Amino acid sequence: MSVFFLSVTLLPKFPQVFVGDDVTLICNCKGGSKPTTWIFNGASQTHEDYSKLLIAVTPKNNGVYECVQGGKRSDPYTLTVLSMNTILNVHDRLFLLLCLMISLSLSLSLSLSLSLSDLEPHAQLSPSVGGAVMTKGDGRNLVLQADDDLKNWSCFVLRGVSTFSLALDVDEKMNRAVIFAELKEAERATFFCKKKKADLRSNAVTLKKTELMVMLVPPAIPALQGEPLALRCVVWGGPELEKAIFYKDKTPIQSSAEDTYTITKAKQSDNGNYSCHATYRFSHISAGAARKEGDSDAQELKVIGGPPAAVISESSNGLQCSCPDCPANCTSYHWYHTPLNDPFTRKKLSESNGLITVKDVGQYKCRKECGKGFSRFSNVYIYKDTAHLMPILLAAILIFLGLLIVLLIALKRRRGGSAIQETERDKDKKTGGDYEQIQLKDKDKAVYHTLGESTSKDRAEGGYEPLQKREEEGVYHTVGPEGPGEGQSEGKGGYEALKSVKADVYQTLSSDDSKKPAGEAEGGYEQLPQKDKDYEAVTVEDSPYEEVKKQTDKEKE
Repeated sequence: MSVFFLSVTLLPKFPQVFVGDDVTLICNCKGGSKPTTWIFNGASQTHEDYSKLLIAVTPKNNGVYECVQGGKRSDPYTLTVLSMNTILNVHDRLFLLLCLMISLSLSLSLSLSLSLSDLEPHAQLSPSVGGAVMTKGDGRNLVLQADDDLKNWSCFVLRGVSTFSLALDVDEKMNRAVIFAELKEAERATFFCKKKKADLRSNAVTLKKTELMVMLVPPAIPALQGEPLALRCVVWGGPELEKAIFYKDKTPIQSSAEDTYTITKAKQSDNGNYSCHATYRFSHISAGAARKEGDSDAQELKVIGGPPAAVISESSNGLQCSCPDCPANCTSYHWYHTPLNDPFTRKKLSESNGLITVKDVGQYKCRKECGKGFSRFSNVYIYKDTAHLMPILLAAILIFLGLLIVLLIALKRRRGGSAIQETERDKDKKTGGDYEQIQLKDKDKAVYHTLGESTSKDRAEGGYEPLQKREEEGVYHTVGPEGPGEGQSEGKGGYEALKSVKADVYQTLSSDDSKKPAGEAEGGYEQLPQKDKDYEAVTVEDSPYEEVKKQTDKEKE
């Protein structure tokens, strides 16, 4: 004769159960078999599986659970969601005891501290990105934040009915820790953290797997009444979403090109099973990608009341924290500061009263401590301290102006130096370049022109002959070979000063082969730089060279 007994086990094995937790009740049977009948507070349930999943529990889930297999009934298990220890009055307690005696026929230890409100845990666990649904083989980081030293914490995951320990990467400077969450082969997994040698823990985060291309992604944390929430319709691989249709309990509620269905203020009537239908194209891979469509899995959304919320308000002396709906046993206050650029770095402040003076720029939150748990976090107050930034801004402006002045001075000096260098270059141009400038007022200056062949000792073949300028200004032109030589300065192929023409331009005139004097360079005009505009350039037509030549011919005759 086989003997077996039934028992109800809670998974994960939380030291306390907080509002919003996903928990599973297991009907353990040694030698037993299915089907299983569940009984809650003496009433039979329709659920027939050996495991019973409770999503986002609230105080309404408090009570006694039993299971029946093969005609055998398990020992009762009492579930209590941690509350603000609001004690029921005597009438309610007597009524509860009577119900328990009838349903169990035994004296059961059931906590009489059934809650009219609930609490939040000491530490917070949340995804760094994403929501509660992810594809097969995917993973993401979960960030743990607590008021105390995180080195004394450890984290776990429940996959199916097995619990595993997880590696915890602690960042002491940022006062946060990170675990890597993955589902592996499980359809869903619940992640949570506990403090060693203490009954303190974080909230639980449940992630669910989908193998479909289209996913409806609800938040990974419980939906709280009165707060906004968003349901996203996501397609694996990040294609272009052309249209999304959202359904609640298989009824269309929104159809648009937006991928998000937003609920401004969540309420109990929003509870239900949500899904979406997406029309999309992988246009980022190929411009001509075909249009595709797909449906998501249905995801259950449960809006809960949650703990009473604290409230931050401004006062003349700083920030004031209050919790109008908190019971009297919620006494001390906890204040938190978060930098504006890092939402996952949270520092607990030393103040424990309801009024603080704000010093550092960032986000401020508060909550009240109520024994084994806390009230809901308050609204976020952002402090920017523009007055504190004024000296920094003024200093930056002064530095900028100083740099601007230095730059202007440097440019001015550079331009001055460039002007001086330009003047020096202008002076150098008087004696440089392809032409030599003739200074008509300087008696010591000489102009050199190409000379033809010469037999005189004062003339080098093809060289230059200095033409000394006398007291008068004149133009020098080539004198033909027929001209009489008078002194060393005259000869075959030399130059004769034409004193009657006032000009600053010298030209070498070419003639026909029959008229070209021996030793004269090939034709063309050589124009020398002008100094004064009072001088008139001598042209071929007006040149006295022809008159001199005619006069010489007449004398020969």
